[in-house]
Amino acid sequence: MEGTHTMRVLGLDPGSRRTGFGVAEREGSAFRALAHGVVAPPARLDLPHRLHAIAARAGEVMDEWKPDAVVVEEAFYHESVRSTLVLGHVRGALLVAAVARGMAIAEYSPREIKLSVTGSGAASKDQVAFMVRRLLGVKGALPPDASDALAAAICHLQRARRSEPARAMTAAARNLEALLQGRGRR
Repeated sequence: MEGTHTMRVLGLDPGSRRTGFGVAEREGSAFRALAHGVVAPPARLDLPHRLHAIAARAGEVMDEWKPDAVVVEEAFYHESVRSTLVLGHVRGALLVAAVARGMAIAEYSPREIKLSVTGSGAASKDQVAFMVRRLLGVKGALPPDASDALAAAICHLQRARRSEPARAMTAAARNLEALLQGRGRR
């Protein structure tokens, strides 16, 4: 189909014990999953080595799939300050891996992601997983972390689709302005 734009997004669901990843693509109005999984470094590793393992594997996924954008779920606050800080370290490592590769980065809150995928910002993990499988045509069960990562990718794909007409209008307005300015110079 002429004029159909394909967009590929890597979603990341950060966690120090398990970081989910999911690569999804949109062509026109069709969505599909290309890859998904979980990075689970050995529990015996200290935090710096777990961060390295997570960032290295996420970097491999970025290098292999060459997404147009990387989506990292925003941190939410735990009752435990330590958990929140550790999650921030993981997010930082993932963001550095993406920036080092020149990737466009987007961040969405868990509520925004759930709302985008299910229509409810308070959806359960099971509801999110059901909709992810349905929207992407994934058969069988998905690990929860991979499902959340694919949900983040879907969120960005849907938002990018909604903003395409606005970007096209902006480009058209710039072209018209340049044309009008060009005529005024004659």
